[in-house]
Amino acid sequence: MTEFEKLGQFYLGARVDNDSQQVTDDAVLYDARDLTTHAVIIGMTGSGKTGLGIGLLEEAAMDNVPVIAIDPKGDLGNMMLTFPKLDAPSFRPWVDAQAATTAGQSVDDYAKAQAALWRKGLKQWGQDGKRIEALRKKADFSIYTPGSSAGAPVSVLQRFSAPDQKVLDDADLYRDNVSATATGLLNLIGIDADPITSREHILIATILDHAWQAGRSLELGGLIAAIQTPPVARIGVLDVDSFFPAKERFALAMRLNNLLGAPGFDAWLAGEPLDTANLLYTDAGRPRVSIMSIAHLDDAQRMFFVTMLLADIIRWMRAQPGTGSLRAVIYMDEIFGYMPPTANPPSKKLLLTLLKQARAYGVGLVLSTQNPVDLDYKGLSNTGTWFIGRLQTERDKRRVMDGLEGAADGAAFDKARMERVLAGLGKRRFLLHNVHEKEDVVFNTRWVMSYLPGPLTRAQIRTLMADRVAGTTSSDSKPQTLAKPLGAPVVEPGVAQYYAPVVSPGDGELVYVPRGFGAARLSYSNARYNVAAMQDKQMQVVFGEPPNVLDWAEAGNVDLSLDDLGTVPDDRAGFAELPGKATQARVFKVWEKQFKTYLRAQHPLEIFRSREFKLMAEVGESERDFRARLQIKASEARDVKVNALRAKYAKKVATLEERLRRANQTLEKEEQQASQKKMDSLMGAGSAILGVLLGRKKFSSTSANRVRRAVSGFSSSRKEQGDVARAKETVAAVAASIEAAASELQSEIDALEGKFDVSDDELQVIRIKASASESVVHTVGIVWLPHYRSSDGSLSAAF
Repeated sequence: MTEFEKLGQFYLGARVDNDSQQVTDDAVLYDARDLTTHAVIIGMTGSGKTGLGIGLLEEAAMDNVPVIAIDPKGDLGNMMLTFPKLDAPSFRPWVDAQAATTAGQSVDDYAKAQAALWRKGLKQWGQDGKRIEALRKKADFSIYTPGSSAGAPVSVLQRFSAPDQKVLDDADLYRDNVSATATGLLNLIGIDADPITSREHILIATILDHAWQAGRSLELGGLIAAIQTPPVARIGVLDVDSFFPAKERFALAMRLNNLLGAPGFDAWLAGEPLDTANLLYTDAGRPRVSIMSIAHLDDAQRMFFVTMLLADIIRWMRAQPGTGSLRAVIYMDEIFGYMPPTANPPSKKLLLTLLKQARAYGVGLVLSTQNPVDLDYKGLSNTGTWFIGRLQTERDKRRVMDGLEGAADGAAFDKARMERVLAGLGKRRFLLHNVHEKEDVVFNTRWVMSYLPGPLTRAQIRTLMADRVAGTTSSDSKPQTLAKPLGAPVVEPGVAQYYAPVVSPGDGELVYVPRGFGAARLSYSNARYNVAAMQDKQMQVVFGEPPNVLDWAEAGNVDLSLDDLGTVPDDRAGFAELPGKATQARVFKVWEKQFKTYLRAQHPLEIFRSREFKLMAEVGESERDFRARLQIKASEARDVKVNALRAKYAKKVATLEERLRRANQTLEKEEQQASQKKMDSLMGAGSAILGVLLGRKKFSSTSANRVRRAVSGFSSSRKEQGDVARAKETVAAVAASIEAAASELQSEIDALEGKFDVSDDELQVIRIKASASESVVHTVGIVWLPHYRSSDGSLSAAF
């Protein structure tokens, strides 16, 4: 097998000889940048489609490219089954007991057989446990299960986040974002809403638009409240009550509220909020392979989640700078129903947006399907790479042929030959049609590093993700308890009091819990690093026991600005106890000074800097986002360097190829001359000798001269043969020079390995203290946070 571990190249398999149909030693390497024009994998069940997809994703991870993989069938979770030791104990927990029984083996024996099979399969394709170990080190693998606690939970309904300014500025994209969110949410409660004719859709879209245009995110509880009391007086030319009467709005609000209160629905609210950046990179900037397992959901729930995920991916994408290198891969294992040619589910427009716009941002979309008729033709026309496996029906074949002929765009297209190629495809064999390459290639997929026992059950996912899910539980999420609430406490004039709004519905008594609160604007300046920045800080801290009733060292950030807070409490609420010291105005003067000192000491501006790439992070840019930006810069620099090397050697090889062409011409000429000379000599000698032997004349001087000339002709013929030999040597020497140049090029490219991988780059942390004179403390006071108190005294947040 030819060398396959190359920068920016995905090792997919090996070329199949068209004549013999045998797998050759010629590795098929796919340029990562080609994936920015997207890809589609087409093949019937049993064609090896999933194996090809997993192999491609493994290669992306090996190249430091993060992945979000949408998994409707449950197969992609197999990517977490990677065993560097390749021994039976590693395989044993994951083998299919039924498959062992069918094979007539015990589970232990079957595990040994599977381990042996994987060792053999990997070895045949030049891979081993070391490459598996490298894969595991390159990326962080996780399985997310929205609406279930089996894998890592992801919160989709906790908050409908306001899009950033770039999305707001793009009217079409913003409108699509609003419409997709409204449609997905209504689908979830069984309402098939048309964006133009549905009152429900228009109302929810109006509420979302009103909040997002004001820069506010909206929680589900807030949305339910806004449906009952809309934030606008008119919709179109009609007042709200004429357009959508209050009684009918209440019914819609109740349907959403019933959804919120349904058994098990809290799983949709648990876990980290849906955030594409978090799905692509860890906090330390390590690339992730995030597998979004949705096999356990019903059709409406799947559509809702996919819609919300795609909308968030587009939101994230539009905030990135443009690039020609591959920044991320979005993979969907079964596209059926999400981008159909006729219907218009909410996911379709988002997928078409990605296919049309993602290339500019270095985001590659890979769609997999059993049937090409499942895909909208506009989607296929925006796809640069087709992986075509064994097809099931003649209709599928015709659709593929039409697509390939259209992709030829006027160039010669041998339809008969293509039909023969497609008809001859077997298991794990695919036709690779890439618009960036001159010719199509039939190849056999390589053996994947992941063990493939089939779709994972929720119990298996729970086992795989046990440590990760356990790690997401923090002390902050533990329920608080509270004695019976009191009336509003009396505080001295001059003590600032603020009330967080009640935005989440819940059961139990509403009660305010007090926290120390401070809000400030910090100013940072550093001439050396050309930094001038300001940051707003809102901190809250639990009131403790005397003497340190308020200790800022225990403070934490709070996602509430002064604009979010009111100055009048909800008249339904009671109050938790407030420490006596926290009622005194003079104490707050002391706490304000301590707050400013604390902020300067404990909240310097931290900016990451890469010595290797001589780049600094933006103010407020996290390590994760900075490393992600560094990686794309590194990939761009790598691609520029590789292109420069190829251009450098292309000129040299072009010269050598011209020499080779002339040498071949000389060889051909010499071979022709030698062949003719030899024939002339043979004929001359034969004629002379035959004249003597068969002629009636004696052996005369004339005859002797004829024989001597014939002999001389043989000598000349030998000379011509020498010229041929020398011409062959010249051809061989030039060909060897071309091979040497190609080898030198590859050596120089290989020497770049590791120079463009930022995952282990040690970042410098620049710390800049806030300016004492230019920083301003807006307020230090009490913030009252609303909670629901259950009968056992436990609290759940209502803010």
